[in-house]
Amino acid sequence: MESGMPLSGGQRALIRESWRRVSGSPVQHGLVLFTRLFDLDPDLLPLFQYNCKQFASPQECLSAPEFLDHIRKVMLVIDAAVSHMENLSCLEEYLCNLGKKHQAVGVKVESFSTVGESLLYMLEKCLGAAFSPEVQEAWSKLYSAVVKAMQRGWETLPEGD
Repeated sequence: MESGMPLSGGQRALIRESWRRVSGSPVQHGLVLFTRLFDLDPDLLPLFQYNCKQFASPQECLSAPEFLDHIRKVMLVIDAAVSHMENLSCLEEYLCNLGKKHQAVGVKVESFSTVGESLLYMLEKCLGAAFSPEVQEAWSKLYSAVVKAMQRGWETLPEGD
């Protein structure tokens, strides 16, 4: 974890418990996350193209097999962050490269705050009453550390690339 925002043992336990309840249905919960993301920022839809095909609507994108694979990958990244939250630095190179890949397809760093909002929305919808302010704060800290690592991927690319 970033030294400036370590997670307490209690926060790690809250994240593990809440993720255990969500991770069993990754595509179902990932659909909640991405539906919310497209509701919050419809301009992100054109970033998702497979075989040069543009999606006419979020619903079309959300039902495409290629996009469902993307959802699985996103949920695996979250799973890896949860599994390694005591030592996120072991994921540093992977997350940095993931940041570079997102930059290469046109994702803006600012979009990650919308993804974070969507992640918290998904957790709230899926956890119901178990989504307490403490759970929200713990997930916000973890997500922030992941995004910081991904942002380093942007920073390592020379301007103009």
